[in-house]
Amino acid sequence: MYMDQKNVRNFCIIAHIDHGKSTLSDRLLELTKTVEQRKMKEQLLDQMDLERERGITIKLQPVRMKYDQQGVEYTLNLIDTPGHVDFNYEVSRSLAAVEGAVLLVDATKGVQAQTLSNLYLAIEQGLEIIPVVNKIDLPNADVAKTKKEIIHILGCKEEEILEVSGKTGLGVEKLLEKIVEMIPAPKGDVENPLRALIFDSKYDTYKGVVAYVRIVDGTVKRDDKIAMMAVGSESGVVEVGFFRPDLQAVEKLVAGDIGYIATGFKGVEDCRVGDTVTIADFKEQASNPVKPLPGYKQVVPMVYASFYPIEGDDYNFMRDALDKLKLNDAAFAFEPESNVALGRGFRCGFLGMLHLEIIQSRLEREFDISPTITTPSVVYEIELRGKNGRIKIYSPTEMPDPAAIEKIYEPYVKLDIISPSTYLGAIMEVMKNTRAEYINTEYIDAERIILTFDCPLTDVITNLHDDLKSASSGYASMNYEIKEYKPYDLVKLDIMVAGEKVDAFARIVPKEKAFSEGKRTVEKLKDSIPRQNFQIALQATIGGKVIARETIKAFRKDVIAKLYGGDVTRKRKLLEKQKKGKKKMKSIGRVEIPSEAFLAVLKK
Repeated sequence: MYMDQKNVRNFCIIAHIDHGKSTLSDRLLELTKTVEQRKMKEQLLDQMDLERERGITIKLQPVRMKYDQQGVEYTLNLIDTPGHVDFNYEVSRSLAAVEGAVLLVDATKGVQAQTLSNLYLAIEQGLEIIPVVNKIDLPNADVAKTKKEIIHILGCKEEEILEVSGKTGLGVEKLLEKIVEMIPAPKGDVENPLRALIFDSKYDTYKGVVAYVRIVDGTVKRDDKIAMMAVGSESGVVEVGFFRPDLQAVEKLVAGDIGYIATGFKGVEDCRVGDTVTIADFKEQASNPVKPLPGYKQVVPMVYASFYPIEGDDYNFMRDALDKLKLNDAAFAFEPESNVALGRGFRCGFLGMLHLEIIQSRLEREFDISPTITTPSVVYEIELRGKNGRIKIYSPTEMPDPAAIEKIYEPYVKLDIISPSTYLGAIMEVMKNTRAEYINTEYIDAERIILTFDCPLTDVITNLHDDLKSASSGYASMNYEIKEYKPYDLVKLDIMVAGEKVDAFARIVPKEKAFSEGKRTVEKLKDSIPRQNFQIALQATIGGKVIARETIKAFRKDVIAKLYGGDVTRKRKLLEKQKKGKKKMKSIGRVEIPSEAFLAVLKK
């Protein structure tokens, strides 16, 4: 059963969203007869309904295929990776698990932002790259232009670029031959102690956490005692096997294999992506310690937003739903919080805006919950006067007293925008409204450019993606990666309603934009909060200073309507009585803020 590893090929497909990765994977599965024809369906490797509908890969999916070439049987292990920037770390670990990558570019769209970012990751890992132009069967495919773009970014020869159609299967046989010919066989020593790289994990009700692994050295079989080198947790192996694409148990996995280990762990925290699995007793051997595989890092959420159930009674149900989502997603984090106006809810951490949208969609689909979501914010670092080190704050309410703050640091990203050059002016106009710093422009060819900016993450997550799409008629694509924290003059903007601070409206904003943001917020609140029998003051403040104000006028009952003629003092007496009543009401009356007012403020 265990063949010579020289006939094994491990590879993955890298591409921008919607360039046809999953469709090409379907053709490969069909050609190698991995899946019976009757079980075949479109985007077979995309297991979630959400993935099929949006046409994106959210969870990576490995599969093992058998391919016969001139009487020799090869084992091909394919990993179908996500294309989106939010899942960048998972993609980098998948690339570390293979020896080669198929670079897939859509002939109708050309090279796009995430094609480049994933390609650079692959080059860093030293992978063998096979360039492929996909969708050549479409009437608007421009193969020659796409090839020029690939030659520009990869520096390969034109005859090395394959032409395929994932939909019709044209040229896919040739691609399989090229994979066998170009991609090197895996190296690794079966005699050495076990070292396996975890490139993904998911939770299974019966088997516990199932770790998707690449065995680098050694072997692993059922009932072995294993240990995670970074986390330190230990467990007994429940089952080992590989993907066809369903889980198929085998006796053991050996160096060079890609497969799964059912660990029996109860939570994905014990089995993190990028960690190294080894045999538990080898970990202690001082004479010959096992070295962990490089590249592990703990994924930390970059964007935070609060989710509140619309009905207060749904709080516990929502907590169970978030718990279930967390089982399969180690990068998602949440903790309870409460708010005067919205009640009890959860502060949730995400890798980016797509990650937030996916969690929101899954809550709606799988659990039928539509939460109220507060404005997404990022993690700031604060240096306090007279103290060393920085503290992190995850929401504006945690901001210390301005007098105690030395500096505030915010996360900056390197932002790449790829677009047809005709939209250069419109894109520059959009970027003018942000605090982005222009770095350079590179021409891929006469018609397409890459613009690079240094930009605060806050400006990227608000509405930048939508604004770029509108400015470029949908042609621009963007990609960003976190670079560093930089100091900036930021202030906490508070909103007061009838003299009371409302924490849910608090925000951290650049000092120069504080006035316009404050004015915009109080104006929106003026339209959203219903009038009362007394006057309501809406104020935007920084510290104790009011920078913008609006007033909601009181309802006024006409108390002198019943009088006719007579002495003016009678009128005055009634008006004075009304005035005293309003004053008393103002001091004891409370303003109820409807949830529509919160949503109005959140929408830019």
